[in-house]
Amino acid sequence: MSRPDEHPLQKILKHRIAIIDGAMGTTIRTYGMTEADIRGRRFERSKKDLLNNGDLFSLTQPKMICDIHRRFLEAGADIIETNTFGATSIAQSEFFVDDPREQGGRKDPEFYQKVVDDPFLNSLAWEINETSARQCREWADRVATDTGRQRFVAGAIGPLTVSLSSSPDPDDPGFRVVTFDQVKSAYALQVRALVAGGADLLLVETIFDSLNAKAALVAILEVFAQDARRLPVMVSAAVGRGGETMISAQTVEAFWNAIEHVKPLSVGLNCSLGPDLMYPFLEELAAKSDAAISCYPNAGLPNPLSPTGFDLGPEDMARHLSEFARAGLINIAGGCCGNTPEHIAAIARALEGKPARERRATLSGSGTHSERPLRLSGSQPFTQQPGVFILIGERTNVAGSPKFARLIKEGKYEEAVAIARQQVDNGANVIDICMDEGMIDGVAAMTRFLQLLASEPEVAKAPFMIDSSKWEVIEAGLKCLQGKGIVNSISLKEGEETFRQRAAAVLKYGAAVVVMAFDEQGQAASYEDKIRICERAYRILIETGFPPEDIIFDPNILTVATGMEEHNNYAVDFIRATRWIKQNLPHAKVSGGVSNISFSFRGNNVVREAMHAAFLYHAIAAGMDMGIVNAGMLEVYEEIEPELRELVEDVLLNRRPDATERLVEHGERIKAAGAGPAAAEKKSEEWRNGTVEERLSHALVKGIDTYIEADTEEARVKLGRPLAVIEGPLMAGMGVVGDLFGAGKMFLPQVVKSARVMKKAVACLTPFMEAEKAALAAAGQQVRTQGRIVLATVKGDVHDIGKNIVGVVLACNNYEVIDMGVMVPCEKILERARAEKADLIGLSGLITPSLDEMVHVAREMERQGFKLPLLIGGATTSRAHTAIKIAPHYSEPVVHVLDASRAVPVTTSLLSEESKPAFVAQHQAEYEAIRKAHAAPRQPLVPIAEARARRTPILWRPEDIPAPAFTGIRVLDRFPLARLREFIDW
Repeated sequence: MSRPDEHPLQKILKHRIAIIDGAMGTTIRTYGMTEADIRGRRFERSKKDLLNNGDLFSLTQPKMICDIHRRFLEAGADIIETNTFGATSIAQSEFFVDDPREQGGRKDPEFYQKVVDDPFLNSLAWEINETSARQCREWADRVATDTGRQRFVAGAIGPLTVSLSSSPDPDDPGFRVVTFDQVKSAYALQVRALVAGGADLLLVETIFDSLNAKAALVAILEVFAQDARRLPVMVSAAVGRGGETMISAQTVEAFWNAIEHVKPLSVGLNCSLGPDLMYPFLEELAAKSDAAISCYPNAGLPNPLSPTGFDLGPEDMARHLSEFARAGLINIAGGCCGNTPEHIAAIARALEGKPARERRATLSGSGTHSERPLRLSGSQPFTQQPGVFILIGERTNVAGSPKFARLIKEGKYEEAVAIARQQVDNGANVIDICMDEGMIDGVAAMTRFLQLLASEPEVAKAPFMIDSSKWEVIEAGLKCLQGKGIVNSISLKEGEETFRQRAAAVLKYGAAVVVMAFDEQGQAASYEDKIRICERAYRILIETGFPPEDIIFDPNILTVATGMEEHNNYAVDFIRATRWIKQNLPHAKVSGGVSNISFSFRGNNVVREAMHAAFLYHAIAAGMDMGIVNAGMLEVYEEIEPELRELVEDVLLNRRPDATERLVEHGERIKAAGAGPAAAEKKSEEWRNGTVEERLSHALVKGIDTYIEADTEEARVKLGRPLAVIEGPLMAGMGVVGDLFGAGKMFLPQVVKSARVMKKAVACLTPFMEAEKAALAAAGQQVRTQGRIVLATVKGDVHDIGKNIVGVVLACNNYEVIDMGVMVPCEKILERARAEKADLIGLSGLITPSLDEMVHVAREMERQGFKLPLLIGGATTSRAHTAIKIAPHYSEPVVHVLDASRAVPVTTSLLSEESKPAFVAQHQAEYEAIRKAHAAPRQPLVPIAEARARRTPILWRPEDIPAPAFTGIRVLDRFPLARLREFIDW
C-alpha cells in the first residue's frame, strides 16, 4: 500500500521493474564527434584536448545530447541520467588546469584547494550540471506527455580521478592528494546545480572508492538539510571479480553497511563487469539490503574489436537481465558502458510484465532484540552474533598504552600500525583509536594513523572506533572511514542541543555511537543516575532518527577497591544498569572500558587480568554486548586460580566489607612470589621454519616486513648474487601475488603492501648490486644502468588510478618511474622518453578511444626509430587488441600487462639481458597465434541437432577393450623423493 508522501518512482518499483538508460559515452561515439565539435567557439582556445570530456557536449552540442536522451526515452527508459558523470570542479580540472607533475611538482591538497576554490571551474561545473538537468527535464516531460507514462531525471554523480582511500606515493601510504572536505565541496556544488536544473533524484554511481562515495553522500545530506528539501538517492557501486570495490577493496555487504544510513531509494551495481560475472554479487546485495536493487552492467567485458567496444549485443543483455528478473533480484535494470538505445529497447521488451524483486522488510522494523544486531564494516562486514561478546582492542589508545603513545609522539607510525595489526591477530573485532594527549595534535595524528591503517588490508578489514573527548578529532576520524565505524563518544554533558547536533552528524557520516552516562550534572556513578541518563539519551536519539541498534551505552565502568567505601558498589551498579538497559531500551547495546575496573591494581597484571575476566563474566551474563579490552591479555574465567577468583568476586560483587583488604594482601603475596603476568601476546611464527625461499614468498604474499632484511641477506649468501635473489625467490613470490590477485583472492591494497615489502628487500640488495657494478667497472666491463620507465595515460583520457598503482609497484621494486600524468600527447611522451633515456614506455587508458591513441603512439615510435619495449595497460585493453591492433605497428616488443601485480615480472624480463630473448620469443609466438586465429575465416555454425547427427559413429565391442594389468592401489617405494623432485613443476 502506498503512502501519501511516497515518491512516484517508489510506487512504480513496487509493481514492476523500472528501466534506466544506457551509456552516454558509447552513444556519443556513434555520432562521430571531433575535437572541433566539442570545442565549438567557446572552448576553441583551450590548451588541452577536450574530446573525451563528454560532459562538455551538453554545452557545445546540446542537440546531439538531447537526441540521445530522446532515443533512450523512446527505447523505454523510465529513468534517464544527466550527462554529468565527470561534472565536478575536481574532474574538470584535468582538462583545464596544468598538471604540476609536468614541471616536477605534484598534486596535493594545496593544489586541489585551488581547484575547488577556482571561480571558472565552479562556474563551469554549475553550468554543465544545471544545463544537462534542464535538457533531461525537457525531454522526460515531453516524452511523458506523448506516452502518458511518467519519466524521471536522475542527476548523475560519478567517481573522481583522485582517491581518498589510497596513496599515489609508494613511500608514504598515509599521503592523500585530496581531502574529504575538498571532495565534499566539489560534490555539493554539483548536487545543488542538478537540483536547480530539475533532477527528480540523485544517482551516485560507478563507486570504486567507497570513501569518495561517502563524501558525495555527506554532501547530499548536508545540501538536503541546508535547503530543507530531500530527493530520493540511488547508489551504485562498481566491483571487481572478487566482488570488492576496485580501489578500496570493500565487499558488497560491507559497502551496504556503510551507506545504509542514507536510506537510499535503491542500491546496486553497475559498470565494471559483464552481467554474468556480476550475478553472485548482485545476489548477495539483494539478500542484505532492504532498498530497491538496481543493476545496469557493462555490455560484457571490454572488446575493442566490437563496434561498441564491448562483447554483448542487445539481445545478449536482454537475456542476462531477464535471468536476474526471474531470480527475483532486481527492481531497476539498464546498461552501462557499451549499451546503446538499441540495448535498452531490448532490455525493456524482455522485462515487460516481469515482477519486480520483493523488497525485504527493513531491519529497523518491528521485531525482537535478537533480530536487530549491530552491523559495522571496514573493508569486510561485521555483524554482531547472538550471545557473542564483541572485543574492542584498546592498545591503539594513547591513554591506555604507553608504548603506543610514545610511538605516536615520536612519529613512528609504522610501528604504531603494527600494534593495531597485533590487536586484530589477537582476536579484536573492533579497533579503538584514541589520540587524546596534551602533546599530540589529535586531528593530524588521527587522520594520518587512519590513512595508514587503510593501506593495511589485515587491519582495514575491521571496523574502527574513533575515540576522543574532542569533537573535532572525532569528525576528522569519521572523514577517514570508508566503512561503518563507531564514535566514542557523545554525551549530554553540554546539554541537549549540542547532543542532538552531534548525534545528527554521527548519523550523517554513517557511524554507530557510544553514549556516555554523563549529563549536565556530571558523570553517573550510581545505578539510578545511570539508567536516568541513558533513558533520556535514548529518547532523544530515537527522535533524531538514530537506529536503536546503533546506540551503544557506556554506563561508566568505574574503579573499585580504591579504599573508599562509596566506590565499593561501582561494579554492581554497572551490571544492574546493563540489565535494565537491555530490558527497557529496545535494541540498544552496552559497552565499557573494562580496564578501568582494576586501575587500583596497576602493576599487578595477575590480579588485573583476573578482575577483567570475572567482571566480564558477570557483565556479559547481564547483557553487556562489547568491551574495550586488550584482546591479547584476557584470562579465561574458569582458569582463574580458585582463591584469587573468590577474592576478586568479593570485590566486584561487594560481598563483604573487608574484600578490598583481602585482595590487596593476596596481590602482594603474588608479587612477592614472583609470579609474572598471564601468557604474553604471541604471534604465530610457524612460517619461519620454512626454507629462506618459502619465507620470502610468505612475507611478500602477507606483506610482512619484520624479517625481510635478515631473510634477504640469507638468500643472497645462499644464492651467491643479489640479482639471483631478485630474479629467483623475490620474483617467484611476486608471481604468487599476481596469481592470487588475478583469482580475486588478493586486492589492490594488498598488492601494494606486498610491493612495499619487495622494495625493502631490494633496498637490502642494492648496495651489493652497486658493489658488483663498481667491480665490473673497475675491470673495464660495461655496467648496465638502473631501469628507467616512463608512464603516461594517453591523450584524451583522464583516468590514472590503475597507472598510479603500477607506478607504485614498479617504484617499490627499485625502478625509476617517471609519471607524466594523464591526457599526455604522443609527442610529449616520446620527447620525454628520449630526453630521460628511458628503458621502457608504459601506456595506460580506460576508455575505448584511448586504444586508437595507443596505436598512434606505436606507429610514431616505429617512425622515430625507438628501440624500447612498449607496455600496454588499462581496463579497456586486452591481449587480443594489443596483438592485433597495436603490436603490428612497432617492431620492438609490445606487451599487454593484465594488472599492476604483473608489471614487475614483465618489466624485469624485458630489461634483463639474460631473460629477454626467451621472453620476447615466447611472447611473439603467442601474439602471432592470436593474430592467426583472428585472421582465420570463421566457420558458419550449424544447428545442434545437425552437429549431433554428424558425429563420428564409434562401435565398441567387448573384445576391443583390453583388461587392465591390475586394479586398485600400487605403492611405488623404490623411487627416492630427492630424485623425483627434479621432475616436479613447482
